[in-house]
Amino acid sequence: MGTEVDPAFIQVPENRPKPTIAEAHGIPLIDLSGPIDDLVREIGGACSEWGFFQVINHGLPKEAHRKIEWAAREFFARPAEEKRRVRRDEVKVLGYYDTEHTKNVRDWKEVFDFTVDDPTLVPASSDPDDREVATWTNQWPENLPGFREACEEYAQEVQKLSAKLMELIALSLGLSANRFSGFFKDQTTAIRLNHYPPCPIPHLTLGVGQHKDISVLSVLAQDDVAGLQVKRKTDGEWILVKPTPDAYIVNVGQILQVWSNDKYESVEHRVMVNSEKERFSIPFFLYPAHYTMVKPLEELTDEQNAAKYRACNWGKFFVTRKGSNFRKLNVENIQFHHFRVSQ
Repeated sequence: MGTEVDPAFIQVPENRPKPTIAEAHGIPLIDLSGPIDDLVREIGGACSEWGFFQVINHGLPKEAHRKIEWAAREFFARPAEEKRRVRRDEVKVLGYYDTEHTKNVRDWKEVFDFTVDDPTLVPASSDPDDREVATWTNQWPENLPGFREACEEYAQEVQKLSAKLMELIALSLGLSANRFSGFFKDQTTAIRLNHYPPCPIPHLTLGVGQHKDISVLSVLAQDDVAGLQVKRKTDGEWILVKPTPDAYIVNVGQILQVWSNDKYESVEHRVMVNSEKERFSIPFFLYPAHYTMVKPLEELTDEQNAAKYRACNWGKFFVTRKGSNFRKLNVENIQFHHFRVSQ
């Protein structure tokens, strides 16, 4: 990114970060080595009250984390022309990208995306009548030894953590521990390496604009540079989530919100940048198989608690969202709230 700032980065006044922002207090910090009954209770409370929580003693090896953090720093330090050799486009939708938009405003960041299952099956188009399936394949930089191995090792480890979390979340909803496992047989789960360079106008831009994750859940690793903000449910104020050493942040995604019929609500969040320090983060987005019809679970609906969402084909939703990365829209990007049933 050059010194001149493209107007595409500038947020509208109401979305710009304030000069000072309160630090978040009381965010649930859950020790996953604790008794299962306590974990189920704590995670259920965190999902319903906060929409996100932190975990420690999670079992994810420090060495796997160290390697993928090294991989991210090494890759983003490469010359632009080298990174662009694995640039993603409408055909190769995985790899490097530096012109992503959130809510139609360009994010101050560059990213590298890869899927956990390689290749990954998705619909060939967003056309609801098109039954063709396409294959997404990861792109890997050629001249960076150890990069692919670090990414794949980390993916395996965070996948184990997400499986454990989904079992605990299922139990917290009064379901069997394996209730969600069938959704991930042909998963579309992805991992992103994020790099937020120093920004000359941090008061006008955002690393990522305000949004809710479209995943089932997201597991976020971040460095020690603060930047993540969440919107507090009680008053709508933005609060800063300072990094906790060796902890991962877990966000309730919108798919889980739909599955739980709004018992668990996804939290709105965004990322600040600053003028002095670069920042790195690595989110893991747990996504189901492309053929999954996302709708409230039958076990969680009845006459008194009717389904709040119409069924949505995840794969069609996903490729519609991906397509919007390559052209600026004149309308709001597709969201799960567009499938909400009028009450």
